[in-house]
Amino acid sequence: MSQIIVEGHRGYCAKYPENTLISYRKAMELGVDAMEFDIWLSKDNVPVIMHDGNAKRTAGVDRNLNDMTLEEIKTLDVGSWKGAEFAGAQVPTLKELLELAKELRPDLRLGVEIKDHRPETVDITVALLKEYGYFDTCWFYAFNARTIKYIKTQYNGRTMGYPDFQMKEFEPDSYSYYDEIGLSMTIVRSEILDIYKKKGLPMHMYCADTTEAVELCIKHGASLITANDPVPLMKYLGKL
Repeated sequence: MSQIIVEGHRGYCAKYPENTLISYRKAMELGVDAMEFDIWLSKDNVPVIMHDGNAKRTAGVDRNLNDMTLEEIKTLDVGSWKGAEFAGAQVPTLKELLELAKELRPDLRLGVEIKDHRPETVDITVALLKEYGYFDTCWFYAFNARTIKYIKTQYNGRTMGYPDFQMKEFEPDSYSYYDEIGLSMTIVRSEILDIYKKKGLPMHMYCADTTEAVELCIKHGASLITANDPVPLMKYLGKL
């Protein structure tokens, strides 16, 4: 049980605005083993961190990140929607997150979700991860099978894909490029779980935010558990 990896989802997003530096800082201070985040490229090819490709949900601005320069993206307020105390929180760049992690937690493992599925997104992201010394211990996630294949064949990155029906551009051989598989709590609670357990891949299960969900993930053999609120998981594992 002690070997299960605790991953903060979008940082510590249950309490702090998702995919912001304060969310990541608080997750690292809490003591998570790993953190998940989402990568897009700005119009001027800077990797930035936001779950959605459009800024409307978290910033109230109906524009796509791919169509905005970094300077424009930095004007977005992605904290106010979570609470007035977070007003002015900015969209971080990947470089800013890596600098923070290097300062606070050089041992941290990273779950790098590639949301922008162009090859150049992977290329630029990999270069930064290597520069800061995180490439060798990170996982690459994507809901796109072509992206998973590209990461594996071009860089031999450690990949985690999702069940076939959740993936875009899935091919008959796509599972062969997975090192691990990601399973949502909906699947963990479903009768179809056994289909994916039988593939014999290490299983990342997400998002387990209650003791009941944590126990279920452990019962079914999770190697990594992602949580919006890592506290119940960390308490259960004796890591707090």
